[in-house]
Amino acid sequence: MSIKSLIINPGSTSTKIAVFEDETMLFEETLRHSTEEISQYATIVDQKDFRKKIITDLLVSKDFDINSLNVIVGRGGMLKPIPGGTYAVTDDLLADLKAGVSGQHASNLGGILAREIGDSIGVPSYIVDPVVVDELAPVARYSGVPELPRKSIFHALNQKAVAKRYAKEQGVPYESLNLIVVHMGGGVSVGAHTGGCIVDVNNALDGEGAFSPERAGTVPAGSLIKMCFSGEYTEKEVYSKIVGKGGFNAYLGTNDMRNVVKMANEGDAKAAEVRDAFTYQVAKDMGAMATVLKGKVDQIIVTGGIAYNAAVVDALKESAGFIAPFTVYPGEDELLALTQGALRVMNGEEEVMKY
Repeated sequence: MSIKSLIINPGSTSTKIAVFEDETMLFEETLRHSTEEISQYATIVDQKDFRKKIITDLLVSKDFDINSLNVIVGRGGMLKPIPGGTYAVTDDLLADLKAGVSGQHASNLGGILAREIGDSIGVPSYIVDPVVVDELAPVARYSGVPELPRKSIFHALNQKAVAKRYAKEQGVPYESLNLIVVHMGGGVSVGAHTGGCIVDVNNALDGEGAFSPERAGTVPAGSLIKMCFSGEYTEKEVYSKIVGKGGFNAYLGTNDMRNVVKMANEGDAKAAEVRDAFTYQVAKDMGAMATVLKGKVDQIIVTGGIAYNAAVVDALKESAGFIAPFTVYPGEDELLALTQGALRVMNGEEEVMKY
């Protein structure tokens, strides 16, 4: 019997939804919300009924019978740090999404909406591999400052999805592999996967690793402290230099690798140097994760939007190809990854996780 799933992936100004039958997408839509619509609501949770109505209205407009669904899956939000997996949206998980225990973000609505719609038609609701997945080894948490332990905030959904895809294609358990997974998008995360866990990964949001199209990555701590206390910037302005206006944006005024490569190919020396510095730093992080795995790396997997750029991937192979062979899965299919997480539970391939 096939399984029909409704997938809900809320963003700050849009709600992406899709309906799948098993792994076959029946349809998808990106429902966009104007600033005026969103600004009516004081908090993200206050947007719940508004977003729920446009989802259900869309299903009606497509003559889709909502009662034919077997499961509802939401994008995981800013929960407490948890191991990877597919989680039932329990009362405790729902309460933490509403409270925003690790921060207010539109993705928190994914689980909230999944639970409400699921309850209304009597089917289960899940979230899959949220950004707060934390499987760090104890030694990986040390930063040198006890008050500032290293955090695991990264592209967990896509990293896990491509790692499991590779394992399935090879006909071996994910848990049996040692992998380095490199996600390159608006941010960059490089993770060491072993025994089915991501035992080390950079905080891709606001603190570590290679710079990226929009983020600064690791910066000199002493200089950052001086900038913070210089009196020239507010806290918000300094943070925006790290997240949002950092990386490619800061150096070249663009957050698109395609523009950077085009500029470099047209003779822009600065763009060429930024491109080379980017691949240099990503490859260096890959080398670091190889040492985490003690040099025993079965495969390097490169994914995310920048993985479409063959020149970037070739540069990484030139620097890090000695570590292990490369497999490239360009892009980031979050809707399919969410579906697959639910299917693994419903088909008995994985146990549902309890928050």
